[in-house]
Amino acid sequence: AIKEKLEDADERLGADIVQKALVAPAALIAQNAGIEGEVVVEKIMFSEWEIGYNAMTDTYENLLEAGVIDPAKVTRCALQNAASVAGMVLTTQAIVVDKPKPKAPAAAPPQGLM
Repeated sequence: AIKEKLEDADERLGADIVQKALVAPAALIAQNAGIEGEVVVEKIMFSEWEIGYNAMTDTYENLLEAGVIDPAKVTRCALQNAASVAGMVLTTQAIVVDKPKPKAPAAAPPQGLM
């Protein structure tokens, strides 16, 4: 909702970077649990604010009631780091990143015997 209100392309780019940084932990937690991170992030984004993915129980639930709470310092540091990286990218206008490795294609199912 914030990105739509931004008129400057650089500000929208910065908002995109911050958004990606904020959803990255949820995607990584899901991937570490053997679940598709993008699917989990999409479900969370269309849920109520307190609903999240609990990797221990493989359920979407109210994380406050389930006792899954990030310490405030961790969240604050993550936001500060995301803002720092976004600011650096916007001011340098260049960035060097690792090229993502392509995922291996799924194995073909076995063919029937004739």
